[in-house]
Amino acid sequence: MSAPIYPSGTVRALLATPHVSDATRTALQARLDAPVAYEPQFLAPETFALLEAVAARLFPQPDRPDNPIPLAPSVDQRLTEGRADGWRYDALPPDREAYRLGLGGIQEIAQELFQADFMGLNAEQQDAVIQALAEGTPPGAAWETLDASRFFEEMLAELTETYYAHPLAQEEIGYVGMADLPKWSKIGLNEKDDREIDVR
Repeated sequence: MSAPIYPSGTVRALLATPHVSDATRTALQARLDAPVAYEPQFLAPETFALLEAVAARLFPQPDRPDNPIPLAPSVDQRLTEGRADGWRYDALPPDREAYRLGLGGIQEIAQELFQADFMGLNAEQQDAVIQALAEGTPPGAAWETLDASRFFEEMLAELTETYYAHPLAQEEIGYVGMADLPKWSKIGLNEKDDREIDVR
């Protein structure tokens, strides 16, 4: 059975309705209107480009080759502002240091495995680098002091959250939870409010 296809524009159409609060509408519209070009503020340009390349392997977007959902800018903005989600693994340093060490460590893995920078590798080789990181025992001096599997988990979680916070990703999975005003009235099994998409 193939996955359901949700109509393009579902979330965007709901943004104009009274079902979405002003604060939510503003946040989602800002994500839709984010400029394609972004100048990193915290990460060095080459490090930011590396994060973009890693994100592209973790979240390939073949249906949006010219305008993918941007993931790296959100990370850079958060690090610039010094924001955190209120907790971190005690095995990891603060987020700014963890990203600095971790992204440098990804370059070390690429050099150790393929004698080239991550950006110069083909897709299969880049995936091998990321796989080594995810498995938790990659080569490279950075991983002697930074827990590789924890860093990968944290980076993946942040990129995942950023991806699915975007209206275009929400449309892909038929998520309309942001349209929660005034309330959800049909909460039984297989019941749907009018603003929910029925793909059966």
